[in-house]
Amino acid sequence: MYVAHDITCPGCGAPQEPGNKICAFCGRPVIITSFGAMDSFTLPMLNKYASSYRKTLSEDPDNVAAGISLGMCYLKLKLYPKATEAFEKAMESEFDNADLYFYAAIALLGGKKPFLAPRRDIDKLESYINAAISIEPKPIYYLLWAYVRYDHHFRKSFRVTPDYAELLSTARESGLGSGDTDALFSVLGTPVPEVFNA
Repeated sequence: MYVAHDITCPGCGAPQEPGNKICAFCGRPVIITSFGAMDSFTLPMLNKYASSYRKTLSEDPDNVAAGISLGMCYLKLKLYPKATEAFEKAMESEFDNADLYFYAAIALLGGKKPFLAPRRDIDKLESYINAAISIEPKPIYYLLWAYVRYDHHFRKSFRVTPDYAELLSTARESGLGSGDTDALFSVLGTPVPEVFNA
């Protein structure tokens, strides 16, 4: 049987109303839905948040918000297999949440460039990107796909359709901004390829 548990802020421990995304006491996120939300987090703070979400999930295993937030913490901590597992579990309930597929695809790279990833991981990653695009075609999703097609397929001389140039063009036509590019490569932890700055 599903049991709802009290929600507390992972940052300061203050009790929260259900649905609160920002703590009314300390102003920090209660749940984390984007990588950028953790930009100012120190390593001890990240670990504190991850510990809080693990505790919540031990009491309430079906708490999807805590599962997604934990996945984000793991991604920031570079614990990629754990991040992938958390995002994939959240997909079971939030199957129409495009960002979950996007972040799961990033976690599958394991902090490496696509060139170094095994083909089976690239295939799975591309299936996640396609799922994200089919739900909500955001420019940043096309940018990630373009990067994978450039660094893995183009650099290894694999012919694919669409190729990275077509996908990059689609991303730009869809409203890609420099902030999107900076955000993506910040999460990936790799420099922006020169060809993407042209």
